[in-house]
Amino acid sequence: MAAENPMESLQDEATCPVCLEYFTEPVTLGCGHNFCRACITQRWEGSDIAVYCPQCRKTVQQRNLRLNRQLANMVEIAKRLSLQAKKGSGVEKVCEKHQEPLKLFCEEDQTPICLVCDRSRAHRAHAVVPIEEVAQEYKEKIQAHLKTLREEREKLLGLKVNGEERSQEYLKQTQTERQKILLEFQQLRQFLEEQERLLLAQLEKLDKEILKTQNDNVTKLSEEISRLSELISEMEGKCQKPASEFLQDVRLTLSRCEKGKFQQPVAISPELEKRLSDFSQKTVALMETLRKFKDTLSALERKRGESHGSIRHANVTLDPNMAHPQRILSKNQKSVRWEDTRQDLPNKPERFYIDPCVQGWEGFTSERHCWEVEVGSGGYWVARESVRRKGRISFSPEEAIWTVEPWEDQCHALTSPVTHLPLSHVPRRIQVCLNSELGQVTFFDAGNKVPIFTFPPASVTGDRIHPWLQVLGIRLCP
Repeated sequence: MAAENPMESLQDEATCPVCLEYFTEPVTLGCGHNFCRACITQRWEGSDIAVYCPQCRKTVQQRNLRLNRQLANMVEIAKRLSLQAKKGSGVEKVCEKHQEPLKLFCEEDQTPICLVCDRSRAHRAHAVVPIEEVAQEYKEKIQAHLKTLREEREKLLGLKVNGEERSQEYLKQTQTERQKILLEFQQLRQFLEEQERLLLAQLEKLDKEILKTQNDNVTKLSEEISRLSELISEMEGKCQKPASEFLQDVRLTLSRCEKGKFQQPVAISPELEKRLSDFSQKTVALMETLRKFKDTLSALERKRGESHGSIRHANVTLDPNMAHPQRILSKNQKSVRWEDTRQDLPNKPERFYIDPCVQGWEGFTSERHCWEVEVGSGGYWVARESVRRKGRISFSPEEAIWTVEPWEDQCHALTSPVTHLPLSHVPRRIQVCLNSELGQVTFFDAGNKVPIFTFPPASVTGDRIHPWLQVLGIRLCP
């Protein structure tokens, strides 16, 4: 038995079992089999009962079509390998039907044909020319376009180089400013810490002096209280004696009672009180200086925000007239869920019929706007108003669709090629910030305000930009 051709095996693996062509946007069912998204959707179209896999006939409980990106990449590799194999074989390409060399070109069908095809009914009435002649004609046309394309590429390369150079200059400038800020704030922190130590030391010294004054006063008062207690006890005893004994030295006793007037101690000295007053004034002046400093920084921050344009927090609601028949909106039009059975809805021009999507009522053409989305499974978040509704949608910034898609335990930005985002976890609450005028979108993790991905500006002149969702379950956050 001859060894299996690896190229043929690769082509077989990259072929859809329904259309027998290379996979186009391959999706994986729950049973593990793969199909073109359009093929399996067409197979299931109009079925209100449980659907099944065309290959293994197993029932599919949910119409959850997950894009198989790895298989899509393998299909592209298979196409390139097949093309290289044909180019490297050195054999002249022949007609697949008649196995004759392709010597002619049918201008009506725009395809190479052989001499037998030319005599067949399919091409008998068509205008045909020698293939080398028409090839030379098209080569000249393409060469003319190539000149323009090369000039455009050179212009773009120049813009790229200039942009990179300007970016490096800006980065150097920001680094210089960063060093200035770090140095100034380090010196400010050192100064404030030194002032803090100095003021606290002065307070500690005042505390000690106040405590010493208090202790001295307590000692003096205690001594005087003890002396008065003894004198009172002596006088009370003397008053209990007989008159003859009581009157002995009575004048001396009265003198002792009268001359022992106590001088009350001062609670705090005038000098210490003045020092306390001066310290309080210094503290008030310091607090006022710090308050002015904070007010100045706040004013600068507000001015910076105004120069960049204010951000408006959009109150987004979903448009039921655009919802796919298998997308059920809540009463407040803030959340959407999947329904297996298609609803019988009017076939309006704005309604999505192929891709299960729904678009927000609100559209933006100016200023900056922000809203939050809580995602259940999967998600696409921003698109222009003129996005395709009846056919397949190409999820890419070139089509003015800015997409971040959770995939298992990772997150991807649907750029070309796909950008894999190095996140520690897949966020379930997303903040979307849109600069309408630039066509620039940034996605944030709403939990910690960390940026997830920023798409570069896109040209959306004359088109409104809407919140736009394709998900199994999603809720717009207040």
